[in-house]
Amino acid sequence: MRGSDERSGSLFSYVDLEIRVPASHPLRVIRRISDEVLAGMSGAFDAAYAPLGRPSIPPERLMRALLLQAFYTIRSERQLVERLDFDLLFRWFVGLGVDDPVWDASSFAKNRERFLAMEAATRFLAGVVAHPDVRRQMSRDHFSVDGTLIEAWASMKSFRPKDEDREDEGGGEAGGSGRDAGRDFRGETRSNESHASTTDPVDRFPDERAAEPAPLHRHGADGEPRRAGDGRTSDAGLGRPGMLLGDRSGGRTRPARRRARRRQGLDAADVVAELRERRITPHVARNPYDTGKARRRSNIDGRTTRRPGCATSQRIRERIEEMFGRLKTVAGRRKSRFRGLDRTGQGFHLALAACNLTRMPKLLA
Repeated sequence: MRGSDERSGSLFSYVDLEIRVPASHPLRVIRRISDEVLAGMSGAFDAAYAPLGRPSIPPERLMRALLLQAFYTIRSERQLVERLDFDLLFRWFVGLGVDDPVWDASSFAKNRERFLAMEAATRFLAGVVAHPDVRRQMSRDHFSVDGTLIEAWASMKSFRPKDEDREDEGGGEAGGSGRDAGRDFRGETRSNESHASTTDPVDRFPDERAAEPAPLHRHGADGEPRRAGDGRTSDAGLGRPGMLLGDRSGGRTRPARRRARRRQGLDAADVVAELRERRITPHVARNPYDTGKARRRSNIDGRTTRRPGCATSQRIRERIEEMFGRLKTVAGRRKSRFRGLDRTGQGFHLALAACNLTRMPKLLA
């Protein structure tokens, strides 16, 4: 007998989201870990909100929603709210019931300053890396460090000479007027010393040393966003407390030396010396002995290169690019959505936490 295609509304709903989500769904593992990390941040959330007044949207739900944005490559917070309204899986992960109303997209912007003040994304990333299930998957003997460029919000046309009168933002030899007027850069030498962006003064011209460093610990990552040209990638990896795995050992000594895999541009005398002082073997890509007019000698010798582990490190060191590829494509961090280093850094840390969490279901299986 053929079934009827008639539609009729129901007065009551008996949908149980916990039953609708399969027991083997990857988000179940991710939600368990994220809930435990967010529970540890409860004290920081209490301090960030006033004790009296109308109850706000729980910050835990906002954080879970932002994780979904990184998991499913949702390009805007407005689209994220629309997805929350009809997707039962999203409602279950965030903590909304079937009949619960969804907040407005502007709630993310209203709470962003509060999250920045308490460094919510940075705390969450630290909690994910320190979680027992995540920390158990990390190697304490091997790690890689590298940097990548993230495009800023400002366009190239927004860079103007610092001593230029900016009363007339339009014009220029390219002609036109208005906020999107053309500009002629022909014959103009531009640098970070002479030019600054009118859209976001923090943004700078990129160079080879500009980086968003992210040391990769086998199955986990930590990172530090920096402005373009603010030192080398190694300066961030060596200077930030706890960034290197050598600083995460809690003062305990180990018979085996830790090994660091780095790119060729970091074969510098000061970097190699500091790594060895921390009992970390630098498996860097060696500089060539002759590079045309300039002769550059490598700072590592046969004591390091003769070991079979050095050749293995050179072969697998490109795996760190997989993390950056996922950050830029899936998590949507190829171009920053925010102005300013603080907002960009918080989004970068949350995307790193999301990338770490997505690997846990398979590793824990």
